[in-house]
Amino acid sequence: MPRMSRAVLPALLATALLTAPAAADSSYQRYVALGDSFAAVGTLTNIRTDPIGCARATDNYPSGVAARIQPEQFVDVTCGGARIPDLTSPQDVTGGPNPAQFDALTPDTDLVTVSIGGNDVGFGEIISTCARLSLTDPFGAPCKAHYDGELERRIAALGPRITEVVEQIRDRSPRADIVVVGYLRILPPRGGCWPVVPVAYGDVPHFAGIQDLLNATIGRHATAAGAVFVNPGVTTGHDVCQLPHLKWVEGFIPTSLSVPVHPNARGQAHVASITAAAIG
Repeated sequence: MPRMSRAVLPALLATALLTAPAAADSSYQRYVALGDSFAAVGTLTNIRTDPIGCARATDNYPSGVAARIQPEQFVDVTCGGARIPDLTSPQDVTGGPNPAQFDALTPDTDLVTVSIGGNDVGFGEIISTCARLSLTDPFGAPCKAHYDGELERRIAALGPRITEVVEQIRDRSPRADIVVVGYLRILPPRGGCWPVVPVAYGDVPHFAGIQDLLNATIGRHATAAGAVFVNPGVTTGHDVCQLPHLKWVEGFIPTSLSVPVHPNARGQAHVASITAAAIG
């Protein structure tokens, strides 16, 4: 399998939707997966226990990538709740701690995927705040009014930190191809499905725009630092408001054995597909 070019256009990668076939003889020796819950989770019945608090599943997107490219060694250290500081310091979780994720990087690591940044801008806090405020004004935009530009400022501050993440990965694994993977779309571009998913109708397009800005910022800084960026958020029609067989991200009350407001097995399979296509 040919090695990935660092000059691959991000726009082409973002629209790559074909499933990459499994490689019979991978050119990658050691693949390390880093990141937060959007990389770690999958089906709840497939959770690993090393440690259990990471909710690291065997059907998450890194596992799907590994199944397709078949590296000689696959190391998954992703962990739910991870922030950028948890890449360099142990993360306190149930049954843990989870060691610093960068500890898995070695000089012979030649492929790294990483999904990070959502928790650094307050993903969990934003979801819970918007849900609470939606009860006060379900047809308005109370969450947009509450944050009043704060989320945009947080995302702007995140950008240089993504650059540092890529640079630190390269310092530890100079041979590695580095793939930064963004976030699946959570809400539709407009409309919504309140109260099933408690985000006010006026807040839905604002939140969707915030997520687009997050992915765009991560992608811009990742590619400027020499990584390849894969953006799962460009695809619509598979958000939390869709029918169970269509959604790739679960709502507050999951309709599959998955984590609320996180990718389900179908979503992770899609991310694995476009990431493997970008690699190969």
